[in-house]
Amino acid sequence: MHQLKISRLVQSLVAAEKDHEIDFQVPVKPALLEGKGEELLKEAYRGLQGRGESPVLRQLKVPVKVGQHLLIYDDTNHFNRYRQNTLKSELYRVFQFSWHSGYLRMCRSHERECLLSGLQERVWTGPPLASNCFGTGEEPGILTGNGSPGWKLTAYNDLQYDLISRLQGYRLIRIPAYENLMIGGRLQRIDKLLLQPNEAALQAIGTWLIRKMN
Repeated sequence: MHQLKISRLVQSLVAAEKDHEIDFQVPVKPALLEGKGEELLKEAYRGLQGRGESPVLRQLKVPVKVGQHLLIYDDTNHFNRYRQNTLKSELYRVFQFSWHSGYLRMCRSHERECLLSGLQERVWTGPPLASNCFGTGEEPGILTGNGSPGWKLTAYNDLQYDLISRLQGYRLIRIPAYENLMIGGRLQRIDKLLLQPNEAALQAIGTWLIRKMN
């Protein structure tokens, strides 16, 4: 379902006749993280009770690139207390992101939906790296104690994308599942709209994305 929504976002850019690249990869330049960047990562990692050295991604995998803009679609699994924790870290006082306050609000108000979608083992427990970094998780759905290592790793990686993209000269545009667009005279949530958009909706979504990049 996630990939379907990405493909529809791409279709909307085609409908809006906007040049773009898909499946773009940004190799991480470790030298740019030395000093302050490392401090920001370590602070966020410790805030999630991370163990040992804070890991660093080797590359950013971005579904859509438009010029110097990187477009990422965040589904329901990205909105919970762990992402809220990272969004309160110093990084977001050092750098400004237009979507920051909205994401804080959505993390507070939509964790219940994350619980409905994020209890599968591959999401809750995550890859082996998640347990190595954050320890063994609780039973799925129990957010007390050690909670979910998979959710924590996702939150930490989201912060890495925010920091690394900025340090390497890109502007990251996050598209939350819960954002509303005015189409056909009524507000419609983007995650629902992307399931079966008609031609007019695709054109409107493409125009909306272009406005985000201006």
